[in-house]
Amino acid sequence: MKNLVLFDFDGTLADTAPDLAAAANKQRAYRGLPPLPYEALRPYASHGARGLLKVALGLQPGDTDYEDSRRRFLSDYAQDIAVHTQLFPGIAELLDELARHDYAWGIVTNKVEYLARPIIRHLGLESRCAVTVGGDTTPHAKPHPEPLLHAARQAGCAPIRCIYIGDDERDVVAGKAAGMATVVAAYGYCSLADPVTWQADAIAQQAPDLWPIIQRWSGPAARPAQ
Repeated sequence: MKNLVLFDFDGTLADTAPDLAAAANKQRAYRGLPPLPYEALRPYASHGARGLLKVALGLQPGDTDYEDSRRRFLSDYAQDIAVHTQLFPGIAELLDELARHDYAWGIVTNKVEYLARPIIRHLGLESRCAVTVGGDTTPHAKPHPEPLLHAARQAGCAPIRCIYIGDDERDVVAGKAAGMATVVAAYGYCSLADPVTWQADAIAQQAPDLWPIIQRWSGPAARPAQ
């Protein structure tokens, strides 16, 4: 049975923050507000509409304008979803290395499928990915373990043979609850937190750090495919 490497998407595989920040600043423009610096919005990219609307407009669920603003944000984002989005440096090489060593890999994200899948196709990942689980694929989203367990079942892999890599504490919580090894992608959108406190099995400061971590985790399984 193959080992399965599972990735969060935003902030782990793909740098989606520029397009998310642009959609957030559009919401400010509608209100006659100046754009926020990209650096102020980037740390909230993994928190989706809720996080970005909070920092961009000070809105939270339950506020009068929140639902209308959320719908408009998602509509604007969907229209320009992959203008500046790209893989993080080193990720393309990592995926090639996984293929060369006969690893299966997949994506488990809290991004809903109708937003996640077009970006995955745009980045040329769809045909290479063993499984894709969005935030609405199962009845639960991370930090619940079910999306990860669903991915493992779909790929035919026992959780103990899976490793989950993400840039948010909920990724570590979900991975541990699913019985998987966990790795923090510290190069992602976690600059407002201290990933050491999440007690993951490993921390990757840059994407190229991931392959040595995966090799250590899988031991003798990390041999080139014949």
